[in-house]
Amino acid sequence: MTKHCTGDSHLEISLHRFLVDDGWDRPPDGNADSEQTLLIIFAAARPDGALADELGGLRQAFPRSVLIGCSSSGEIYGEGLCDDSIVVAVMRFDHTRIKLGHVPVAAAHESAAAGKSLARQLHADDLTAVFTLTDGLLVNGSAYVEALDNALPEGVVVTGGLAGDGDRFEQTWVLYDGNISSGQMVAVGFYGDSIRVAHGSRGGWDLLGPEREVTRSENNVLYSLDGQPALEVYKKYLGDRAQGLPATGLLFPLAIRNEEEIDGLTVRTILAVDEERQSITFAGNVPEGCFVKLMRANFDRLVDGAASAAESVQLEDYVGGPALCVAISCVGRRLVLGPRVEEEIEAVKDSLPAAVGQIGYYSYGEISPLASGRCDLHNQTMTLTLIWESG
Repeated sequence: MTKHCTGDSHLEISLHRFLVDDGWDRPPDGNADSEQTLLIIFAAARPDGALADELGGLRQAFPRSVLIGCSSSGEIYGEGLCDDSIVVAVMRFDHTRIKLGHVPVAAAHESAAAGKSLARQLHADDLTAVFTLTDGLLVNGSAYVEALDNALPEGVVVTGGLAGDGDRFEQTWVLYDGNISSGQMVAVGFYGDSIRVAHGSRGGWDLLGPEREVTRSENNVLYSLDGQPALEVYKKYLGDRAQGLPATGLLFPLAIRNEEEIDGLTVRTILAVDEERQSITFAGNVPEGCFVKLMRANFDRLVDGAASAAESVQLEDYVGGPALCVAISCVGRRLVLGPRVEEEIEAVKDSLPAAVGQIGYYSYGEISPLASGRCDLHNQTMTLTLIWESG
């Protein structure tokens, strides 16, 4: 457990990884258990056997701590990427109070109400930041984030992500305290003057084809572009890859014109397609009347985008010592980068101070503030949350 002492502040952080064949690189130390201890956990989407046993064991070892986590499409640990593993960050704060909230969600139309409910559970005058993880399939991410952000006090930083399931899009889960469950939104609130939370988010995709108008949509379901069936338009661009939808749609995300973003775009990832209605369901809203373009991968720009995400993090208040970086990147980026995927993870780590430890995962959506300060759902980005405590 690494300690950081600033004045009378003592922050303790330790990182741990479990592999089925090798066990823990170093077992999490239950002596760090306290009401001000937070465990952030990312794990294989289909944990069974030893993985399931170890996930259950974390609650037993840390009965008083706050546990939050989710299923992933690949677990980030330091500069490396693992599958079928568990990665854990243990943080024991000194002056920071933490609180867990959770609410069930059965369908996308319940997302906004879930966001409002979580905001009510966490609301307090000294609330500084919220880190949230949600089911990756049963949620309209942008409706959830908008409702959560609007219901929280002004100035509260909101970051997090949607759970993943590889490229299967079948079932995701979240972990809160000792429970593992699909259909849940969870969030942890950080309270007080000592907590520091910084963030960064960048993409790195190239635009493809002409700009098109969304002529019919309903929330996160897109029906037509320029009066043509949306799925028909998409299939023209995908060619032979159209047979692999929705997974191959991750290689061609949708860019929405948005002046609030640094690069003027908000990116949306495909979650499902409906052949009968010729519609496409995205992870977040695609407003009717907005203008969009398709995107495609550029390997070098994706890696450069990850480095830019790290360089954009505001660290003026960071004076050294241990801190945690939670790196959340989209599964689409992993599929595009293939064997080069660790390059973007290394690019982030190399751009941060040496004392910053890193865990994370590949997701179905990323949550981070826009350049304007308003929080939003992102897709196909590398999104970073840095957490530390100041005396």
